[in-house]
Amino acid sequence: MMAIGLTVGLTVVDVAEARRSGGGFGSRGTRTFSQPPVTRTAPTNAAPIDRSMTPRQDAGPTTATPGAAQTRPGAANTPNARPGFFSGFGGSLLGGLMVGGLIGMLMGGGFGGAAGFLGLIVQMLLIGGVIMLAMRFFGRNRQQTAYAGPSERSSAQQPSNGMPSFKIPSIGGGQANAQVNTRPIVAPTPAPAAEGPADEIGIGQSDLEQFEKMLKDVQAAYAAEDYGTLRRLTTPEAMSYLAEELSDNATSGVKNDVTDVHLVQGDVAEAWSENGTDFATVAMRYESIDVMRDRTTGKVISGDPDNLTEAVELWTFVRKADGEWQVSAIQGVGHA
Repeated sequence: MMAIGLTVGLTVVDVAEARRSGGGFGSRGTRTFSQPPVTRTAPTNAAPIDRSMTPRQDAGPTTATPGAAQTRPGAANTPNARPGFFSGFGGSLLGGLMVGGLIGMLMGGGFGGAAGFLGLIVQMLLIGGVIMLAMRFFGRNRQQTAYAGPSERSSAQQPSNGMPSFKIPSIGGGQANAQVNTRPIVAPTPAPAAEGPADEIGIGQSDLEQFEKMLKDVQAAYAAEDYGTLRRLTTPEAMSYLAEELSDNATSGVKNDVTDVHLVQGDVAEAWSENGTDFATVAMRYESIDVMRDRTTGKVISGDPDNLTEAVELWTFVRKADGEWQVSAIQGVGHA
C-alpha cells in the first residue's frame, strides 16, 4: 500500500508542478519549440510552449569542427548516442530483478521468500518508484542546464531587432489610464536592426492595430466565457486550451474576471511565412484588472479589484492567404 501511494503521489506532484510552472500553449508552426527573439517590450526569454499539438521535430545539424561528425539531438541508431536508463544499466538491473523474482515465485519463494506473488508486486512498485525519482532528478538537471545560459541577461541591455512597434496609447484616454500611468510613457528611440529573425512578410501599422484590438477582444471574451467569440478570434488548437481552462474554472467554482485591458507597449519579435500561412509573434505589455471570483457569490478570491496589474506576454497570430488574423499561441514573459 505504501508503494502504491508513492506512485500515485509522484503523478499528482508532476501535474501540480506543471500547472504552477505555467508555460505557453498553442502552435508557432515550425518555430513552436524555438525561442522567439527578445525585444524592448519583452527583454527576457518567454516561457517555452509546453502544450501544443505540433509534433516536436529533430533539430538540424549542428556546427562542428572540420573532420568531426555532425549529429542531431535525439537521432536514433547512431553509434555515439547515449543509451537511456532502461536500455543501459537500469534496464539490465530491472530485468534481472524481475526474472529472478519470477523464478523465485514459481519455486514458492518470491523475492527472498517473504510474500510470494504479493511481495513480487510490492517490490516491483518500489523499484518503479525509485526509477521515477531518478528520471525526474536527472531530467530536471538537464532542463536547468539547457535554460541557464539564454535566460541570464542583464536588465541594462535593451535588445532591439529593428521590428515595427505599436503606437503607444495616449495618456488619459480612458478610465483605466486615469487610475495609473501618472508618468508619461516615452516611445523607445529607434535602434539599428540586430542580426537574427526579421519581419519577412511586412507587418504594417494596420496589422499592429488589429493585434491590439484582438488582445482586448480575446481578454473580454475569455472573462465573459463567450465561446463563440473565442472560436472566431483563435485557432481551433488555441481555443481547445482556452476552453479547457474555462472548464477547469467552472469545475472549481470560480470565474476569471478581466476588465480595463489596455496596451502599454508592444513590438514584433518575428514574422514569417510557411506553406502559404503567415505568422507574427508579438510582444505586448498591457495592464488590466485581473481577479478570480467565486462563481456563486462574486466574492474576490485572488487578485486586486481596485488596481491595475501589468503583464508581458508573447502572442502569435496566424492568417491564411487573404484571411483574418487569429491567435494561435500565447506565452508568458517574466519581468526583466
